[in-house]
Amino acid sequence: MLRHARLSATISGASRNSTRNLSTTMARKNAPKSDKPLYASQGSISHLPVPRLASTLSKYLESVLPLSDREQYASSAKAVREFANSDFSRVLQGRLEQRAAEKDNWISEWWNEAAYFGYRGRLIPNVSYFYIHKKGIGKGASQTERAAQLTRAVVEFKKLVDSEKLEPEAVKGKPLCMASYKYLFNAVRVPTSPADVPLAYPKELNHIVVLRNNRYFKLDVGGRSASEIAKAMDDIKKVADQAEGSYIGALTADDRDVWCEARRHLLSISKTNTDSIQTIDSAILLFALDDAPSPTNDTERAWSYWAGGLTPSEKGKGRNRWFDKHEFIVDEAGEAGFNGEHSMLDGTPTLRLNEFVLASLDKGVIPLELPAAEQAKGEIQWSEIKFDLDAKMEDIIEKSRKGFAEEIGKQDLRMTVYTGYGKASIKPFKVSPDAWAQMVKQLAYYKLHKTPAVCYESCQTRKFLLGRTEVIRTVSSESRAFVEAMNDPKATDAEREKRFRAAATRHGQYTAWAADAQGVDRHLFGLKKEIRENEEVPAIFSDPNFAKSSHWSLSTSQLTSKYLDGWGYGEVVPDGYGLSYAIHDDKLCWGITTLNGDAKEMEAALHESAAELKAMMDRAANKPKL
Repeated sequence: MLRHARLSATISGASRNSTRNLSTTMARKNAPKSDKPLYASQGSISHLPVPRLASTLSKYLESVLPLSDREQYASSAKAVREFANSDFSRVLQGRLEQRAAEKDNWISEWWNEAAYFGYRGRLIPNVSYFYIHKKGIGKGASQTERAAQLTRAVVEFKKLVDSEKLEPEAVKGKPLCMASYKYLFNAVRVPTSPADVPLAYPKELNHIVVLRNNRYFKLDVGGRSASEIAKAMDDIKKVADQAEGSYIGALTADDRDVWCEARRHLLSISKTNTDSIQTIDSAILLFALDDAPSPTNDTERAWSYWAGGLTPSEKGKGRNRWFDKHEFIVDEAGEAGFNGEHSMLDGTPTLRLNEFVLASLDKGVIPLELPAAEQAKGEIQWSEIKFDLDAKMEDIIEKSRKGFAEEIGKQDLRMTVYTGYGKASIKPFKVSPDAWAQMVKQLAYYKLHKTPAVCYESCQTRKFLLGRTEVIRTVSSESRAFVEAMNDPKATDAEREKRFRAAATRHGQYTAWAADAQGVDRHLFGLKKEIRENEEVPAIFSDPNFAKSSHWSLSTSQLTSKYLDGWGYGEVVPDGYGLSYAIHDDKLCWGITTLNGDAKEMEAALHESAAELKAMMDRAANKPKL
């Protein structure tokens, strides 16, 4: 379960209408007035409920049906029935309900540990995610001018968060939990053993860290105009380009235990190293000024923003990065992207940050040049962050760099856009665009593998205090019937349409359950966590279908923003696919990652499936009624 957990929460099922979250004045009807609204509603947000056991078991059994033959399903049904009728199931449910009564969120500590901090593998490709900023927003700006503009917008957003004047996000007028915003700035994921820890530094710290040519620089940006910041970045580039720095940032891309031990040794070498690490950890954010040739297409941009820039002489993944923190990345052409550290923040807060930054710059509402009264006194300050490295440390860094390059070399990544139609053409069929997009993915997977895809779709649960995500189990008996009908030459379009609508309706029902924290996966996770060391594990948890139904062949999450040209993350099982997606008015977009080496084939299957579904629905709609 842990491998899917690391990334399944990616982008938090990020806001279906994310572009509505641009403004910092997202007014909430009937909300109490407050001059500090960001956290003002926290006390009124509902606690995460514990679903009824019978309801969860019924949904679970329904979800394994399309994945099983008759004998497998009968075995699973027997295990579920025995568990449901046992006294032990009621004991576990009672323990979970007692925990829920005692804590702000019954799953929060467990989930953060199991899904993020206890995970000991690499953050890339298994945890972090990337955004590709829309091209042309900073048109004409040089690399440093663009980075300075982004910095100014980040500082303005930070002021709203620090002052708590930012309006909380809301769904249907009800505020979402905003607790995670405390880890948006001046925060870091610290490698420790046996589990990492999150650390938030004082919000008064106003420096960023600039990365260039594998070297690191502290730059104080509080009260500084864009022109001052750009000039300082130009000076930093001149110094950085005189000699390449070490690949010390590659340590943050290694297994967490390797990085933990390396960090301990690094800190033991000198106080300089301790101060340098603290300077990086405590920064507002990181800004990487890449010196590699600028990417020429969205797939190349994705590679750079996700895994590190390329050098002219080698595919040096992990170059010029520090993956323990959020970082903006700007290439030599002045185009930009973002790499998100996932442990304490799902995607909605970082999406809001990125959209605020990009939209406000696009609309020209960020004061790039500050009035004299707001300007910091004296010259802008910057300095290089240096490290003392001994032979042992240099050897560790080299091994980490090579190991990461080898790991990333196994990955297949492809960004793709289908321009045949989009949301505007889907809505007249009175079908949820998200359900439509999910059935396209089911059909594409079936074309390649001749079997239904066990699919994870992420859904945020921030309507509950400290809520993060729940799973929308997309595969269903109805979705299986639909893909089989689409591949059956004897099936009529009327039959196919009927099965498609049934699959879409079923998807909508499970989506509603997940949004209300009434899905299967988190509840079963909690019940299993309540089993004590000396107690026998019920057969439901050892049943092959239990593992099979959460072996996420497709890890999917939707994020649609007019300010992004794409986004993505890694697959969560070795034989699966990461499928980020966006549904625009006139196009469908996907980010495909896989270790299967067939991202191009998946791209073709997605395009083909999207075209076939629309053509079938058009034919069915135009057929004369009898």
